Amino acid sequence: MRERLRDLEAQPLRREFVRQGAFLYLPEFLPRETVAQLVSAVAAVRGSVNRNYLPGHKQGGSVGRHTIDELAPFIAELYRSPALAGWLEQVSGERLHPSPPEDPHAYALYFYTRPGDYIGWHYDTSYYAGRRYTLLLGVLDESSCRLDYELHTRERGVAPVAGSVRIPPGGVVFFDGDALRHRITPLGENEVRVSLTFEYVTDPKMRPGWRLISNMKDALGYFGFRQVFRRRKRGAP
Repeated sequence: MRERLRDLEAQPLRREFVRQGAFLYLPEFLPRETVAQLVSAVAAVRGSVNRNYLPGHKQGGSVGRHTIDELAPFIAELYRSPALAGWLEQVSGERLHPSPPEDPHAYALYFYTRPGDYIGWHYDTSYYAGRRYTLLLGVLDESSCRLDYELHTRERGVAPVAGSVRIPPGGVVFFDGDALRHRITPLGENEVRVSLTFEYVTDPKMRPGWRLISNMKDALGYFGFRQVFRRRKRGAP
């Protein structure tokens, strides 16, 4: 990973990131061997996928950080890579911290495996005191799904810009979750898509009331109560 990042000059990419309102798409980012390890991680956690359905908003499956720690620790190693974190700081122009240990969204796998799986238009709302940046990585993609997005929707005096990309295995999108309006289009018949997200924050503090709201949202909409609450009580790392 370190060698790959040396080939990606951060400063030109930062200029593109800023120009697009805190958004960057790279169709080729992860080395092939890293993608292969992530595919193995997907196989390791497949039996722990929590299916979720929120009418009019989303349908799919998720596996959160605490389960990943137990079954696919390579993902945690990649998330904590100093080379990756340093490169993301250069692109974002901010000091970034890992999400706190109790946050199941710090790194998570998202499974689109049944026809119609999707997530509707939304922002990745941060409940932290600072900003939260998302690194969305393609792992498996045998699908017609696309990431549709709108840039600059919360910038005064700037016209929104619409776009749409497919994130192939090893490709990434890096963005400020509170700034990018986006969705994943529905999965078709006999298709499969699995993606991985890493979340980094500029300030890891969160008020207790917001933590409760965040945990309930994660339990109901993503990982289920078992992954969010019971594993936290067991002291998962």
